[in-house]
Amino acid sequence: MTGILRRPYALTTVGAWSSVFLAAFESLAVTTIMPAVTADLNGRSLYALAFSSTLAAGVVGMVAIGSWADRRGPAVPLLVATSLFVAGLLVAGTATTMPAFAAGRFLQGVGAGGETVALYVLVAQVYPPALHIKLFGAFASAWVVPSMIGPFAAGLVTDVWSWHWVFLGVVLLVAAATALMVPALRGRDRPPADRLPVSPGDIRRIAQAAVVAATVVALSSLDGIDRHVAWLVAPAVLAVMALALRRLVPSGTYRLRPGLPAAVALCATAGGVFFGTEVYLPLLLHDRYGLPTWLSGITLTSGAVAWALASAVQARLGERAAAATALRVGALLLASGASVELATVLWRLHPAVAALGWFAAGAGMGTLYPRISELVLAGSAPDEAGFNTAAKSIADAVGGSASLAVAGLLFAIAPFAGPFTFATALGVVTVTVAFRASVPLPKVMTA
Repeated sequence: MTGILRRPYALTTVGAWSSVFLAAFESLAVTTIMPAVTADLNGRSLYALAFSSTLAAGVVGMVAIGSWADRRGPAVPLLVATSLFVAGLLVAGTATTMPAFAAGRFLQGVGAGGETVALYVLVAQVYPPALHIKLFGAFASAWVVPSMIGPFAAGLVTDVWSWHWVFLGVVLLVAAATALMVPALRGRDRPPADRLPVSPGDIRRIAQAAVVAATVVALSSLDGIDRHVAWLVAPAVLAVMALALRRLVPSGTYRLRPGLPAAVALCATAGGVFFGTEVYLPLLLHDRYGLPTWLSGITLTSGAVAWALASAVQARLGERAAAATALRVGALLLASGASVELATVLWRLHPAVAALGWFAAGAGMGTLYPRISELVLAGSAPDEAGFNTAAKSIADAVGGSASLAVAGLLFAIAPFAGPFTFATALGVVTVTVAFRASVPLPKVMTA
């Protein structure tokens, strides 16, 4: 990382790394403290919404602010995205009702999604190509540190002070990180005469992303109405979501066409298994086993550490290990981890078993995700790489948010057993999709 920490890049590198770090910290911290938040705000019925709305909002941020950054340049879009993220922190941190808290989480999602894309545009303008891989590696490390300390730190702050400070305490840190990047942002936007107009395609994709987010919010809110009505409405909402998402992913994704389309679908199913399990694990340990918030957070840390270790192993193996084998092994580990959490619920096993299961699930994700990224780039023509890479992130967010919404409906029927049974079944589907994704396909047309 020597080059990216030298002049004239040092301040920008520290600011960008810190922005990614803080977004990662919030993502991991909220999962740990949600049992305390929902208990304090009497909002257990909106538990899933507080997570799924954030993931879905990220799709809107990635599409809308990413398109804006392409047309105008990264400076103003990045500042707007950061402002939305800060606004979300303030709304969530001062919330006195669960709907207000969920609204703050939605703003955080839009801001975090847009910030990620705008940062990548900034990197392309500020850093020479030779330094890109070093900076992206630094961004990856910005997720590793929060995974090790975030859940424990958030739980400790909640137990000692209040969950409100998990949000409010980050505001000044985000402002400081942004200030470090301001010098690099000057002059990065296109002159008015060179700014690209909004195309019909841009408008269509933003509208589709908004529909996806709206359907996720609607689906996550159904557990607040009559159970029978909710299950009648849910299939229609899922159908609308699928139609809106269709043009945001490669052609053949829904048919699990071998190669790149199936790889994008794999991102969706794997994300669904992981996030659909992760958000209910601290709640299980808190409600059923009476563990303090900080201790249940350590269980999440086991999965995050396993993810980081498995990713490092894949990076070291490189081409020496077959991508097809890694995809299949990763999917099996993930599905096994979800099944262990289900077994813990059904047979009331020791919490340590849940931690071991989550370690296996994290190792599965760390094995899968680097290979999915590799497959997406390898299967993309030069003019398709941007679309397919964005589709992978969108599929991940939508898969996770939709899974959380369905898990929330199942939680109302069978607490813990319902969501974990669903995640385990989705894990079996993920193994099937992994076998499809590992079949090479020379070239894929996007639609």
